[in-house]
Amino acid sequence: MFNSFKRKIPELSIFHRKTSPQSVRALDMLKAAVSGPYPPNDPKKAPLVFDLQVVERPPTADQLKTILSYLPSPATNPAMAFLSAHYTAPTASNAPVTVSGIAELAQKNPDVLKWPIVVDWLDGQAAVGEIDGVKRILEKMRQKRDGEIREGES
Repeated sequence: MFNSFKRKIPELSIFHRKTSPQSVRALDMLKAAVSGPYPPNDPKKAPLVFDLQVVERPPTADQLKTILSYLPSPATNPAMAFLSAHYTAPTASNAPVTVSGIAELAQKNPDVLKWPIVVDWLDGQAAVGEIDGVKRILEKMRQKRDGEIREGES
């Protein structure tokens, strides 16, 4: 008998910067979640199942727009969500206010972005420049795996 129900495997992307300790830590955490027990302190648990894409360039303007919509607390100004405090980043009064302007600036100088940027494309979640956000994404995936929340629930 043909089964038309097909569960999709989550697709996660990490926009990664090798020179960012936060980004390196997040990438290590994501790799550990798919290669070893998750949570790591429970050896009886299975690894999480997701496709991980490592992108070593800044997101495009379209990607930034989508990512902005996935953030748990939407920023009124995209610069607040994406731009870092790096000494080469523009000051608040000089910062671009559109995702297109941020994407253009990041192409010229990737250090202006908050790294890492982690996105769960299927579940509409994102974390920008913070390890706690990555942990939140992984925890939600664990809750779904363990049946604590159903697909489509938040």
